[in-house]
Amino acid sequence: MVKLWNDKLGTFDPVSSPDYLPRAQLQAIQIQRLRAVVRRAHENVEPYRRRMDERSVTPEDIRDLGDIEKLPFTVKTDLRDAYPFGLFAGPIGEVVRLHASSGTTGKPVVVAYTAEDIEVWSSVMARTFAACGCGRGDIIQNAYGYGLFTGGLGAHYGAEALGATVIPISGGNTDRQIMVMKDFGVTAISCTPSYFVHLVERASEIGVELKDLPIKAGVFGAEPWSEAMRKHIESAAGIKAYDIYGLSEIIGPGVASECSDQSGLHIFEDHFYPEIIDPETTQTLPDGTEGELVLTTLSKKAMPMIRYRTRDITSIVTEPCPCGRTVRKVRRIGRRTDDMIIIRGVNVFPSQIEEALLDVEGTLPHYQIILTRDKGLDKIEVRVEVTADVFSDEIRSMEDLRARLSQSVERTLNIRVDVRLVEPHTIERSMGKAKRIIDERVL
Repeated sequence: MVKLWNDKLGTFDPVSSPDYLPRAQLQAIQIQRLRAVVRRAHENVEPYRRRMDERSVTPEDIRDLGDIEKLPFTVKTDLRDAYPFGLFAGPIGEVVRLHASSGTTGKPVVVAYTAEDIEVWSSVMARTFAACGCGRGDIIQNAYGYGLFTGGLGAHYGAEALGATVIPISGGNTDRQIMVMKDFGVTAISCTPSYFVHLVERASEIGVELKDLPIKAGVFGAEPWSEAMRKHIESAAGIKAYDIYGLSEIIGPGVASECSDQSGLHIFEDHFYPEIIDPETTQTLPDGTEGELVLTTLSKKAMPMIRYRTRDITSIVTEPCPCGRTVRKVRRIGRRTDDMIIIRGVNVFPSQIEEALLDVEGTLPHYQIILTRDKGLDKIEVRVEVTADVFSDEIRSMEDLRARLSQSVERTLNIRVDVRLVEPHTIERSMGKAKRIIDERVL
């Protein structure tokens, strides 16, 4: 394994990170690890062995990276069907950590880690924070939730491996978050972007100006967010807002991260091999073409994932990054194949609505999409918060704003949408992922 720690400092050393390896050296690591993980999955995980046998594929057939296309896909239902331990590649005695999803749509997805997996997770999260401009001497307030959710502990271990000072505050208790941020001299925060927007608003209400504090960076993930929301956050808080990406099925946070260039997310390719496929045909697409992101874990011991379909829509960036990292980037992920709403035959994604709303001055990045059905026809209403000044304005001004918002959304979606303006704090705030869609349709 490539050396990640500076023994003298006892911390992560970004200079010797695999992020900067020559492509040929990186690809040599990838194929070696791909062969090993396919062999481990075939020998120890019955569903993988069965599917590979059905395709007449053996681990010996994986001779180069292109051969990954011979392997079967994995989807989320495979993990639920194998609940709780059916996809483990070793005995429970090798597992040192279990995490799980909330299970709101069925049985939870259980994921497992060996001690080696935890080391890998810590290293990729250290590389994430380093890419976001953090290092030894920074004070990082970790407001991701701790517990079965992977966000809290994933970020925590990575920040410590980086050599930073970590405040394990978890989510919620917003006034206390602001007090700690101010009194402890926090220089970076990690949480969901929607929760940070709420934190900014609350700070303003209690007379704390975040622009006057030492905080310089926000490390935001766990939900899609738009470029418009990034601009809002950076303007309101005076920080740089970085997008990070991960998913529990692969490892948790730490799969990919933006760097100072903020022009895509570097995938830590020495541990996670990316492909882009057509979500309908499942054919592999060339770099630069938009499609569904598929990931294969190259070093996961407890629970390897082979060609996992993430349902996230993106493309691989072909241009070199000014930051010097050689690991490839994917474009920011603003939508998923499974959060798409079909309204009157038109595909609608919440991120499209967010962009359209925030293009109009006077709105706040808090909105909800309400789906109803009237006489068999689907209807969509967007409730969006406006600033206190706008809401207290005369009716004519309110109606003008509502009309501009409706036009902005209609230009984006090409369908008419009912827009309803609501006063600040009307839409419930989430301490974690924001709930954007409320489906009240009755079949």
